[in-house]
Amino acid sequence: MTTYRRSVTFLALSITAAATALTGAVTPPAHAEGAVPALDWQPCAASGGPAAQECAELPVPLDYRNPDGPRIGLAVTRLRSDRPAARRGTLLVIAGGPGGSGVQRVTQKGAQLQQETAGQYDIVSLDPRGAGGSAKASCGLAPEDRELVNLRSWPAADGSITENTERARRVAEACARNGGERLRSLTTANEVRDIDRFRQALGEEKLSAWGTSYGTYVGAVYAQKYPQHTDRWVLDSSGDPDPSRVAQGWLANMAVGADDRFPDFARWAADPAREAEGLRLAKQAEDVRPSVLALAARLDREPKESTTAGVPLTGNRLRQALQNALYDDDAFAELAGLIRAARDASAKPVLPAGLDQPLTDQDAAVTIGVVCNDVHWSGTPSSYRRAVADDRVKHPLTAGMPVNITPCAFWKDVPVEQPARITDEGPSNILMIQNLRDPATPYSGALKMREAFGDRARMVAVDHGGHGVYLGNGNACGDSTVTTFLTTGTRPERDTYCAN
Repeated sequence: MTTYRRSVTFLALSITAAATALTGAVTPPAHAEGAVPALDWQPCAASGGPAAQECAELPVPLDYRNPDGPRIGLAVTRLRSDRPAARRGTLLVIAGGPGGSGVQRVTQKGAQLQQETAGQYDIVSLDPRGAGGSAKASCGLAPEDRELVNLRSWPAADGSITENTERARRVAEACARNGGERLRSLTTANEVRDIDRFRQALGEEKLSAWGTSYGTYVGAVYAQKYPQHTDRWVLDSSGDPDPSRVAQGWLANMAVGADDRFPDFARWAADPAREAEGLRLAKQAEDVRPSVLALAARLDREPKESTTAGVPLTGNRLRQALQNALYDDDAFAELAGLIRAARDASAKPVLPAGLDQPLTDQDAAVTIGVVCNDVHWSGTPSSYRRAVADDRVKHPLTAGMPVNITPCAFWKDVPVEQPARITDEGPSNILMIQNLRDPATPYSGALKMREAFGDRARMVAVDHGGHGVYLGNGNACGDSTVTTFLTTGTRPERDTYCAN
């Protein structure tokens, strides 16, 4: 469930049961994939990361049903243990997205993770198909169709979805025309297979893992399909794994997530301490929400010129900026500054990063490709129209976007296989950690993942807002619980709670 919070751009059995875990899947026998070549590790060219970080390319089948067919290359990375005597295994970092770069994630978090785990692991990751330095995918979309406020289907000011429907159809047609087999290969099931091929190339019998956001779903599916290769498994900020909906459900749940999280921003924005900073939005927290909604409605009618030429601040750009900012307390000040500038007739707002220019065609393609390839999205234009009208009333902060039509409604290719059903069959070696007020993968959805795993998992609920917990929000209890599990194997005996 990345630079613009792509983590949620939308947000465990024996080997013999793997085929049934991916119902309808065509899973080739292990021997059919051939020998996995050794990795040629070289120093990474990335700046700002650990000096010892290494990079390589992992060849994988474009289509695992045709293991002797075309290959593509995946960018992989490794940060070897700085305490070889203490090393106990390999820890896989699974980035969010779809489309998050695992290589970049290790560059950002590798040194801290290495320190937290006291050198017990080689830390590894990969860029999934289509992402980062891995084999590229493309839909050939026009720049307008790659803007985040258009990829996210925000309805028109009056709630109409006519323009959304036209764009969704146009994008789906472009992806069918230009994407080819490489775009069709972008699925969670293939990322899971690629991870296991990476495991083999590393020469490891088992992996430990830390998956975040959409990475928790990838991690859950891996634990379902390859349970015998899982060691200590951490899932941080999980969504509902309902196999009938997958990303369609994750997107819909973001309306609840925004409602859960907004009060944190409102309290911050009404705090008298904001007065001196020039960022106080109201004297009472309960006044912040109606004032933001009123401002968005005004910008719907009268967009305001921004400092980015040709890109005005509209009501929907404000709503998207709000959604982005709810991921992290550190983004509150930028959002409040944007709101203050939008209110000021003499000011020209500065659009946050990600709203001032289109996504790259690669980023747009991988985001769309995975969520549309994984599962058939239900609904017709008329049913989406009704859902949007209803959701706008229930959840005005998100104005119907989470249930609106997407290119998946017109996707030309049917899913090659059905999504995994997460079950309680397999080793009890999973630790889930979740903020109570997560705007992208709300706590209510994470409880569905927890329920699916049964006694396989324990869950730590953290009284905090935002998306991403471990090494992310400064909660000492949550960090300590995860670190203890990774370094000792000890989890709480039962589901537990960490105060803020």
